[in-house]
Amino acid sequence: MVAKALILGCSVSGLAAAEFLNKTGYDVYVSDFGKLPQKYETQVNDLKNKGVKFEFDGHTEGFISGAQFAVTSPSIPNNAPVYEMLNDMGIEVISELDLAYRNTENKNSFIGITGTNGKTTTTSAVSHLLSQRYKAPACGNIGNPPVSFVLEKPDWYVTEVSSFQLEKSKEFRAHIACWTNFTPDHITWHGSLEAYFNAKAKMFLNQTKDDFAILNGQDAKLAEFASKCPGQVFIFDKELEDNCSFIKNDAIYIIINGKKEEIIKISECNLSGHHNYQNLMCAILISKLAGLSSEMIRAGLRTFTAPEHRMEKFAQFDGITFFNDSKATNPESAIAAIDAFNNQNVALIAGGRDKLTPLDEFCQSVNKHITSVILIGEAADRFNTELANNGFKQIYRENSLQSAVDKCIELKPDAVLLSPACASFDMFSGYEERGKVFKEYVLSKFSSK
Repeated sequence: MVAKALILGCSVSGLAAAEFLNKTGYDVYVSDFGKLPQKYETQVNDLKNKGVKFEFDGHTEGFISGAQFAVTSPSIPNNAPVYEMLNDMGIEVISELDLAYRNTENKNSFIGITGTNGKTTTTSAVSHLLSQRYKAPACGNIGNPPVSFVLEKPDWYVTEVSSFQLEKSKEFRAHIACWTNFTPDHITWHGSLEAYFNAKAKMFLNQTKDDFAILNGQDAKLAEFASKCPGQVFIFDKELEDNCSFIKNDAIYIIINGKKEEIIKISECNLSGHHNYQNLMCAILISKLAGLSSEMIRAGLRTFTAPEHRMEKFAQFDGITFFNDSKATNPESAIAAIDAFNNQNVALIAGGRDKLTPLDEFCQSVNKHITSVILIGEAADRFNTELANNGFKQIYRENSLQSAVDKCIELKPDAVLLSPACASFDMFSGYEERGKVFKEYVLSKFSSK
C-alpha cells in the first residue's frame, strides 16, 4: 500500500515538498485553509496531473486522515486548529527542513544561517564562495526550499533559516550554524520575545560536539548563549585568542586553530556598511569550516555583490545616488543601512506596516546621518511623532512610494535611501515588490535623459 503524506499550506515550501514526495512514491495530499493563490495555479495543475490531491477553504477530517505524517508550511501559526486535529489523529507534524534532512544521506551537508537581519546577504555570500569548488545552492527562506535539491545531492545546502521554519522543526541539524544577530521581531507571531529567541536557538541546541556554531561577538544575548551551545563556538566581529573573525587595520582577519591570517582588505569588497562587513565575517568563517582555501575565499569576495533589495546601489542620475534597501523590514535593519552614510545629504524613505517596535535608536541614527525623511504607509503617524519628539524636523508625508520618490528628487540630496523599517503589506505583496516598484519608478523618471 502506498503511504499517504499530507502537506499543510499551498506555499513555496509546501509545493516543493509535494513535488518531492510525489517523485519519491508517496500518495500526496495538500490541504490549505485559504483559497488557491493565483500565482501557484500552473504549478498546482501540474501536480494534479501527477496525482497530487488538493483541498482549499479548510482542512477536512476526511481529507487529512490516514496520513503517515504532515509537512507544515512555516506561515501557519502555532494556534491553528488543524494542529489539534492532527494531534488527535496521531499524525506527526514536521517542517520542510525536517523533510529535507530526513531524506539527505549526508547529514553533515547542511549550513544553517539565521538572525533577525543579515541572513540573506550572508547566505548569498556563502553560496557564492563555496560554489567555486562545491555544489552549494542557496536555499531555504532565501528562495527554493532545501527539499528541492535533495535528489540533486549537493555538497552543501546553504540554508537561510527563519524562526518560522525552525518553530516546527524537530530533527533538523546544521553542521555549521550561524546566528548573525538578535533583535525584537515577529513577536506577535511567536507570542513573546523569548519564544522568538528559543525558536532560533533550536538550530544550535540540536548540534553535537562535532558541529560548529558561529555567533555575533557584539551581541550580548548571543555571547551569553554561546556557553549553552554543544557545538564548537566561533565568534565574529571580535578579536579573541582563537576561533574568530574580526576587522583590524581596515582588513578582515581570522584566527583558527591559533593561526592568524588576513583574508581581504575592506577596500576590495563590493559591500558597504559595518553590518555588511559582519555578514562577510560570517561568510568567511563558514567557508573556511566548509573546506575552502583562503585564496578562494579572497577571490570570491572580490566578485560578490549585495543581493537585490539589500542596500543595493542601482542608479545614479543628476548627482543623486539611489539605494534600494527594501528588505529593511524592521528598525534595526534600517539603522544598519542609515549608519553606512556619513557627511552626506541623504533623503530617507521610510514607513509601511508598523511592527510597533521601539524607535528610539532609529531616531538617533536618523538624527546623525539623514537630512530629510519622507514617510509613507500605515506607520507614518507614529514615525512622524517619534522623529519630531527626538528633535528631527525635516519630515515629509506622501501617499505613495512614487510620490515619495518625486519629493526626494525635488529635494536634490546626494543620495536617496529606501530603507522602510517596516513591513510592506499595507501597500505591497512583499518587500520584493516594494523594491521592484521603487527601482522601476526611479529608472522611469530618468529614462529619457
